Formats: sequence, C-alpha cells, structure tokens
Amino acid sequence: MARTDLSDLQALLAVARDRSFTKAAGKLGVSQSALSHTIRALETRLGIRLLTRTTRSVSPTEAGERLLLNVGPHFEEITAQLAALGELREKPAGTIRITSAGHAADTILWPKLSKFLPRYPDIKVQIIVDYGLTDIVAQRYDAGVRLGEQVAKGMIAVRIGPDFGMAVVGTPAYFAKRPAPKKPQDLTGHNCINLWLPTYGAPLAWEFEKGKRELKVRVEGQLMFNDGTRILDAALAGFGLGYVPEDAAQAHIAKGRLKRVLEDWCPPFPGYHLYYPNRRQSSRAFALLVEALRYRA
Repeated sequence: MARTDLSDLQALLAVARDRSFTKAAGKLGVSQSALSHTIRALETRLGIRLLTRTTRSVSPTEAGERLLLNVGPHFEEITAQLAALGELREKPAGTIRITSAGHAADTILWPKLSKFLPRYPDIKVQIIVDYGLTDIVAQRYDAGVRLGEQVAKGMIAVRIGPDFGMAVVGTPAYFAKRPAPKKPQDLTGHNCINLWLPTYGAPLAWEFEKGKRELKVRVEGQLMFNDGTRILDAALAGFGLGYVPEDAAQAHIAKGRLKRVLEDWCPPFPGYHLYYPNRRQSSRAFALLVEALRYRA
C-alpha cells in the first residue's frame, strides 16, 4: 500500500471509532463529503466494504473491525511518539500518581525521588501507600509498585529494586516463653501478627520455600494490621512473631532486639518493579521518572 494511504486509514479509524462521519470530519478538520469520498476510495482500492452506512448510523463491518483492532494501536503509538518528540523542546512537567506498598515507598521510592525531584521542580509525584494490589487502570494511577511475581499480565514492568527475602522475627523475651519454630507448620502454635489485604478480604498467608518445596501457612494471632511497619513495631514490643522484609528487621536482629527463625525457609524472591499499562507513555516527565527509578545492580 502506498505511503499516502496512511492518512486514509487514519480517516477510517476516526469514523469507525466515532460511529459518525460528522464527528470524525470535525476532528480531522475536513468536510463530511470529502471524508466520505476518502473512505469510498479506500474501500474501492482494497476491494472490500469497511463501513456499514445507514441514514442514522455508521458501524464497521467485520473487515473494518479487524482493521480497527489491528491497525489502530499502531497509529496511537505513532501519535504518542510524535508528541514525545515535541516535548523534547519543553521543560518536563506534570503530576504522576503511583500506588505502592509502604516498604517499597520507604526503601526504594523516597530515596530515589529525594534526589530526582530537586532537578525537576515542575514534576509532581503523588505516592499512595496501599497494600491492596490496586487496579491502576480503574483507579487512574499512572503506575504501581509490586514485587516482580505479582505484576499483572499485559503490563510493562521495570525493575526498581534488588531481590530480597522475608524474615520471621520475634523478641528474645517472646522465645523465652515459647520454643522457636523449626518448620513453617510450627507457626500454628504461635501468636503471629497478620497483614490484612483488602483485595483478598483475608489475612495474607505466610509463604515459604525450601528446595522445590513451597508452603503457604495461614497463621493466627491477636493482632492484624494493613501496614508492614506496624507489624514490625508490634513484634519489637513482644506481641508475637512478625513476617517482615529482612532489610527492615536486619538492624534490630544485629542489635539483639529481635531473633530470626526459619531463615532457611525464606529464600530471596524477585524485588520491586514499577509497572504501568502496556501502551506508550507520551509524558516526558513519566519517562524521566522511570529512568530515575530503574534498578542498576
């Protein structure tokens, strides 16, 4: 197909999406009759009808629908890339909304953003701490942060942190009253501090792995939080065992305030990833932020 036909395809996509020659002509800045002539000429060259026309409506045929689904996204990508080139002449600006778990916000996002934002005063970042595995498309977030294994299919994922593991910890005073668990199943006899996830409507199971063996244990206890920091605080206060990121507990373990158990059942797993919908981001501010957060070993 000749290169000049690209504008004809763009005209077809506009009519098919708006289901109206009048609306499409207005957006394209051409007359309705000229647009109708363009579509008929395209159908003649292709030898197939692409639109079904009545006195009241316009809708794509099966062939038109296939063209809309397969070709449409490429036009969006071209448009986004051209817009991005234009923005190279402008100062990056805008608001970027990110949903993240508290641990990632504290250990990954904030340390990097504290260096990034002073260089770009017109970029604003909103970080909403949420353990609910939020649907970022439905909730209109620009991006989310999750562990690598939790990133939904169809999303672009960029690693922003190293692999890390979880740690089961309790105070020496707690273990003075109860024997330390030797295997994950022993946790059922302990007072464990749970993490509540609204998305699941239930406490999050504690996950363990040793060799090829994987276990998920539903634990019980007096306390439950929807924030990992509160779990660590409660464990330090002697209220039970906490299941927390190992880097958050490491300093307390080193100073003897906490004792770690089941370490051989807690191997590292894929670290945090920034993820966003599988479409081109036209914002220069967003592209700069992604590069600033990208993990470099």
